[in-house]
Amino acid sequence: MTPELEYSLPPAIRRISGAFRRFGWISFWAQLVLGVIASLALIFAIASLSARNGGNNPGAGAGLLFTSVGQVTVFISAFWAFRYTRLSRQLRSRDDAKRPKPKAIIRSLRVGLFISLGGMLATLIGAEATVGALLAKALSQPQGAAVFGAPSSVSQYVQPLDIFVIQANTNILLAHFVGLVFTLWTMNSLDNT
Repeated sequence: MTPELEYSLPPAIRRISGAFRRFGWISFWAQLVLGVIASLALIFAIASLSARNGGNNPGAGAGLLFTSVGQVTVFISAFWAFRYTRLSRQLRSRDDAKRPKPKAIIRSLRVGLFISLGGMLATLIGAEATVGALLAKALSQPQGAAVFGAPSSVSQYVQPLDIFVIQANTNILLAHFVGLVFTLWTMNSLDNT
C-alpha cells in the first residue's frame, strides 16, 4: 500500500480493510490445509473400507455422506475467506463508488458464517452417525474374540482404518471452527468503528 493511499483513506476503512485482508488470508490457508488433510484421510478411508468389505461399513453410509458434505463446504468456506481478501482490496480503492457498501460487507460475512455453520452441522451429523455405528460394532463383538477366536469376518470388528473417518471428521470440524472464528473476528472489527 502506498503512503499516499494510506493517508487518503479514513482510519476506520483502513482498519476494516486490514482486518479483512489479515483474517481472510489466515482463514483461507488454515481451511485449505485442514481441508486437504481431511480429504486425503477421507479418500483413504473410503478406498480402504470399500476394498476391504464391499462398502458394508458404518463409515460408508449416512455418516460418510454427511462427512463428505461437510468436506465440500470446507472448500466453499475457504473460497469465501479468499473473497474477504478481495473485499479488502476493494475497500482500499481510491474511488468511493468502487468500495463495497456496508450492507454488502455484512451480507458477505453472514454468508460466510452460514457456510461454516452448515458445514459444521453436516459434519457433526456425519460424526454422530459414524461413531454410533462404530460403537454398535464394538459392542457386538464378543469379549476376547479378537485375540482368541478367529472371526468369520474381520470386518465385523472395529479396525484402525475405521478411525480414518473419525480423523477426517475432526479435521473438517476444526476447519469450520477456524472459518467461524475468523469471520467473527472480522465482524468484530466492523463493530469497533
